[in-house]
Amino acid sequence: MKPPFRVPATLFELGQVVATRGVVASCSMPYMEQCLARHVRGDWGVVCAEDRKSNFEALFAGLRVLSAYPIDPDKPCKGFGDNTLWIITEADRSVTTFLLPNEY
Repeated sequence: MKPPFRVPATLFELGQVVATRGVVASCSMPYMEQCLARHVRGDWGVVCAEDRKSNFEALFAGLRVLSAYPIDPDKPCKGFGDNTLWIITEADRSVTTFLLPNEY
């Protein structure tokens, strides 16, 4: 029997997934999981056009991948500054980090 849904393949390995204290205090675990699922499937949230292009190139060149999502989806998010959650997967794919821009 087939499962009732199809899970799309991921685009890259995440390595060890870690989060800073600021993220743990600001985001729920289900929301972090939702953002991580978007990140690994190529939905990089509210990153600028340059970062979106860099992320696409990173898939083939083995470079760092950056996603940005609003902490509170009902409030504006520019991809940096207040109300922003970053997810960064390192170039060697050894670790993926959840962090706030002021923790970078």
